[in-house]
Formats: sequence, C-alpha cells, structure tokens
Amino acid sequence: MFGLYCGIWATLTAFAPLWVAVLVLRDVLGNRRYASVRLFACVWVYFTCELLGLLAAFGLWVLHRCLKAASWRWYLDRNHRLQAWWTRTLLTTVTRAFSMRIQIHGSDCVRGGPVLLFMRHASVLDTLLPGALVSWNLGYRLRYVLKRELLVDPCLDVVGNRLPNYFVDRGGDTAREAREVGKLALGLEPDEGVLIYPEGTRFTPKKRNRALERVRAADPGRHQLFSGLTHVLPPRAGGALALLAEGTTDVVFCSHRGLEGMMRAQDLLTGTVVGTTISVHFWRVRAADIPRDARDQRAWLDQQWIRVNEHAQP
Repeated sequence: MFGLYCGIWATLTAFAPLWVAVLVLRDVLGNRRYASVRLFACVWVYFTCELLGLLAAFGLWVLHRCLKAASWRWYLDRNHRLQAWWTRTLLTTVTRAFSMRIQIHGSDCVRGGPVLLFMRHASVLDTLLPGALVSWNLGYRLRYVLKRELLVDPCLDVVGNRLPNYFVDRGGDTAREAREVGKLALGLEPDEGVLIYPEGTRFTPKKRNRALERVRAADPGRHQLFSGLTHVLPPRAGGALALLAEGTTDVVFCSHRGLEGMMRAQDLLTGTVVGTTISVHFWRVRAADIPRDARDQRAWLDQQWIRVNEHAQP
C-alpha cells in the first residue's frame, strides 16, 4: 500500500502543472469558483499526509521496538499526537482551500476529562473535527469508535490499530460489537475520552426516511418523538448505552451545521461550499445527571438528540 500511495503522490506531483491548467479551464467554463483546483490541492495534501504519517509511524515503531528507546506510554502518546496531527492538517487544508471558517461554541464544556463525546455525523469532514478541535487543541487522547471499512486508509490501519480504538463490523453480531465498544470506556484517565457517532452512519434525507420507517415499525411512540427530525438520524443506542454502562463519565455532545453540502467528496466540486461557515456546538451532561437504568438512558439520549437536531438547523 505504501508503494501504491508513493506512486499516486509522485504522479500527482509530476503532472501537477498540467492538472491545474486543465482544472482551471474546467472551473472557469463551469463557473465553479475554482472548486476543482481547490479539491486537487486537498487530494495532494491528503496523499502527502499519508506518506508522512506512515514514515513517522515507522520511525516510532523503530524507536520503541528496535532501539528500546521509548516506553509504552511514550509510544502511545506519540501515536495519539500523530493521529491528531493528521486530522488537524487535513481539516486545516480543506477549510483554507475552500475559504471556510469554523465557529466554536461551548468549547469550555470539553475541558476536564475523562469524557464520552457523542457527535453528529453528516459529512466526510466531520470525522476530522474531533481530532483537530478536541485532541490537538485541548490535548485529549481520544479513543475512536469507527466503521471497519475505514481501515482501507493506510494511516488509520497502522496508527489506528496501535491505539485503543475500535473498528466496528457493522455486519457482525450486534451484541458482541456493542460489548467491544463498551470496553473503551474502561480505565479512562483525565486526559482521555471516547468518541462515537451514535447515528452509526452519515446523515442523508433518504437514510433519515428509512431510519424513521424502522423506528415506526419497532416503536410507534419513539417514531412520534423523532417525526420532526430534519438534519440527524435517530441514534442507535447499542454502542452509546454500552459506553454509559459504567455510569461514571460525563458526556459531551457535539452538533454542527455548515457541512450539509459536503456529504460526499464529489459535493466539493460544485463550488457551492466555498466560503461556508461551519458552526460547532458543544454541551456537557454530568455523569450524576444521566439516568442509570438502560431504558431511561435510551430515552435521555433520544431527548439529547433532539437538541443535536436543533443545533444542526440553519
């Protein structure tokens, strides 16, 4: 995989002047505000970050395994920092390339851990927000709950599997996967947290309609509660409830708006996202204020997700 990425990066770099010339012409003729050129710059930086990340990961492995020059804690800390650098660099590249602004509300709510971070999922870009805003800016060592398909990314595969993350098999045994997710909440230190996207997948209007139909069939009362959802999916409680089972960790919710036009990478090509303002909202619920019974926790999570939807609206 490293060789493949080297080849792609070398091709992009060698033919960059030709690519840029063609893309500028395409953007001018299509009145796309140079969206294609902006995206090309992001793609080049992505492959550069992949190569640098893999080289750095190899260097850390050499220091730890071969030279015996680094403790296990040092090794984990440096891999956490590498993961945060990777996400921050990619997010900064995209926001600058597309002239976006990020407004953060309630960041003080995140300070002082450990925490469970429950986040809205609406775009390929919101997977970068926690690493940049929470890990890099605030120094948290986040444990991620992510779908197993993301292991196709080399850096996520190498560094992500060194750290106490969990890559969910969405086609596997639901109960077993929830138990494995729940283990991430064990032994959290004050500078650590667990990140999960309770919706389980990115929001789209079609997915919302399908999810509401499933809720209607299973629980008409819950369907009525969620009938007004406009920008989020009903939360899937399995992983979230497993994390809450310990009952000793505060929960921070994160909602955002401004990424709705970037549900897919292709959406960046339209030019409509140039100059977008991304508004991020955090709020915190103390562990003492969270119900202990699983049924009550699910009802509590549903109510919080209504608030997530409210903050996601324009």
